[in-house]
Amino acid sequence: MGAYLARRVIMGLVAILGATVIVFVLSRVGGQDPRFFYLGNSPGYAVTEEQWDAWGEKLGLDKPVIAQYFLWVGGVFQGDLGNSTQSGRTVTSLIWERAPATGQLALGGWIFGILVGIPLGVLSAVRRGGILDYSARGFALIGQATPTFWISIMAILVFSVYLGWLPSGTRGDGFSWKHMILPSIMLGINPAAAYLRFTRSSMLEVLDSEYIKLARAKGVGNQKIIWKHALRNASLVPLTVSALVLVGFITGTVVTETVFSWPGVGRMAVNAIWNTDFPVLTGLVMLFSVAYVVVVLFLDLIYVVIDPRIRLGGTE
Repeated sequence: MGAYLARRVIMGLVAILGATVIVFVLSRVGGQDPRFFYLGNSPGYAVTEEQWDAWGEKLGLDKPVIAQYFLWVGGVFQGDLGNSTQSGRTVTSLIWERAPATGQLALGGWIFGILVGIPLGVLSAVRRGGILDYSARGFALIGQATPTFWISIMAILVFSVYLGWLPSGTRGDGFSWKHMILPSIMLGINPAAAYLRFTRSSMLEVLDSEYIKLARAKGVGNQKIIWKHALRNASLVPLTVSALVLVGFITGTVVTETVFSWPGVGRMAVNAIWNTDFPVLTGLVMLFSVAYVVVVLFLDLIYVVIDPRIRLGGTE
């Protein structure tokens, strides 16, 4: 088990290092002066000579490329992601300011996806071929096929404009349930559909296995078989989906945050693209890379708890 976890940690560090190489190479692509990516202008056009020279010194442009990389990546690992070219504030402070809003929205969507998708997937597998099964599969089809921006706009039109039950957007002051409900549900519909499909598929495979038939023959109760024995053994696939969904929420709430004017990192990424704010973009890429590695590592730890083959030193 120790060797398994050590390999996962090393692979995660390699992934983060690879992300730094990609970001650095993109800033030097085509042999263009990287200051154009960071400042967007040449000296004399909205950028003073002093600013231009200061960025050249900061990026170490008088040094070899490999030295420039190590100078930049050393700052990254120390938390120095540079300053925004639009606001002048440090990228780290901007991310820390927006991250709680994205985390709050991601957690709400994730909880909705789990509470709706997994139970429906289990019931769909147990009631295979029935009305509940077809209804759940229809929900999964609609949830994965409908564009998030369209269904979000329709939800605002119905629940905010016509019925007036919920706010149409923004985060509100502090923590507001009313402001969270609509964006969280819209964000969680697609993952709920994915949970449903994968859980149903895994449960069908487990329910047809020999040990489930043996448990039934020994007189074990149907509820215990379904929710304790079958669901636990069918949970590896939904767990994998959970990691990908959670990372997707952290890195891909762009559409939801834009539609609902939610002040998170997704919306900040859109603004950085429009304003060509390269330091903010590189900081967000590094944040997303680290988030992905941390979540996948956490998933590997959960695997150790659930799968005895890993815990006892068997197959991966």
